[in-house]
Amino acid sequence: MNKILFSSQSDEWETPQEFYDTLNDEFHFTLDPCANELNHKCDKYFTIKDDGLKQNWGGQTVFCNPPYGRKIYEWVKKASEESKKENTIVVLLIPSRTDTKYFHEFLYNKPNVELRFIKGRLKFGGSQNSAPFPSLIAIMR
Repeated sequence: MNKILFSSQSDEWETPQEFYDTLNDEFHFTLDPCANELNHKCDKYFTIKDDGLKQNWGGQTVFCNPPYGRKIYEWVKKASEESKKENTIVVLLIPSRTDTKYFHEFLYNKPNVELRFIKGRLKFGGSQNSAPFPSLIAIMR
């Protein structure tokens, strides 16, 4: 499974529980829009079938570890749009790819976005190996 997890065959990167717990202690998340029945981090969550890109996140404190494949632009855009709704906070866990269009369009130098670059590399999905990329947290209020 870890071979698939760290390859282009999968764009799902399950958040390390301890890392999530630290963020949850700070934010008290109420929605996980990118989850499945086994790895959801909140009681309220959306699966691939629900399609979190089509759902309303308004009024929630959202933890979003989106698929890291071709649709990541759409997820970051959705997070940006939803974070502008009243009483909505979105915390994104994404690869630290500062050269991308979505980074500059929705995150970099935006007044409602706080960026936290993660030292070292996370171990997703209970893997013994670190991810092949650095990560960041984008907090959108």
